[in-house]
Amino acid sequence: MKNDKVFSTKQYSNTDIEEVKRLNANSGLSYNEVFALLAKKYHDEQMVSKRND
Repeated sequence: MKNDKVFSTKQYSNTDIEEVKRLNANSGLSYNEVFALLAKKYHDEQMVSKRND
């Protein structure tokens, strides 16, 4: 027997989980992504300055 019940993400709270996921996906870089980009930029600048010495 196939279970055809559709469960609502709003059943126990007023938060639409799918809407939150959609908004998060469109919100830009995460904290960790920004941190990684800054670390790479810093590392690259340090390597350039060492080559110029």
